[in-house]
Amino acid sequence: MIDLHCHILPGIDDGAKTIDDSLDMARMAVKQGITHILCTPHHNNGRYDNPAGQVISCVSALQAELDSRNIPLTLFEGQEVRIAGNIKEQIQENNILFADLNDRYILIEFPTNDIPAYAEHLFIELLEENHTPIIVHPERNSRFIEDPNRLLPFLEMGVLAQLTAPSYVGVFGKQIERTAKQMVAHNMVSMMASDAHNVKKRGFFMKKAYDAIAKDMGTAHVEAMKQVARDILNGDPVQVLEFRELQKKRFRLF
Repeated sequence: MIDLHCHILPGIDDGAKTIDDSLDMARMAVKQGITHILCTPHHNNGRYDNPAGQVISCVSALQAELDSRNIPLTLFEGQEVRIAGNIKEQIQENNILFADLNDRYILIEFPTNDIPAYAEHLFIELLEENHTPIIVHPERNSRFIEDPNRLLPFLEMGVLAQLTAPSYVGVFGKQIERTAKQMVAHNMVSMMASDAHNVKKRGFFMKKAYDAIAKDMGTAHVEAMKQVARDILNGDPVQVLEFRELQKKRFRLF
């Protein structure tokens, strides 16, 4: 199992605080059946800046700790990049880490309560340069919660979206769980990741979420999501399920 979004690196954002925290997270991941993790500390969000060189060094150090303890987990370098007008400049300055070595897929985080007006223009520019944005945890954004169909214009452009596993199993509350299930049912999210921060309140939940999706949508749906995760990590083209508009229920007067 591949986890494309995880805050396992110690002491650089709001995820693991110490190396012991990171090791506890690694052991929990292995118990879940996770074999590969893309390490994605927050970057450029106004609170945390983790440029590429720093992340690469941290991943190398943590991988050495895992290997010395025979914890069978392979780490890769990445970032959760907050959307901003200077992303293209940061790419040119080699401060951005993509999800793959081909610089094809980039994890983009929106503000919790907003969809920036410039997002569409920025994404068009990134796509023109063969960089595919992946909107992370859209089911937790209040604007997408209000109307999941707001995600469709981005998907029509070729942008991808990533579900957070605990959202699907109710860890963040019923409203986010409902939005997550709507997005999965309508193929608005093409892959799943943990967004794990620790072993207590913000764990992995990937096995539980995949089991729930298999029950709701069938095992083929789960396998399709897992394949997209593999393709992204390898920098390969993805085959996504056809997304559909969410039809809103109409209230009858009589």
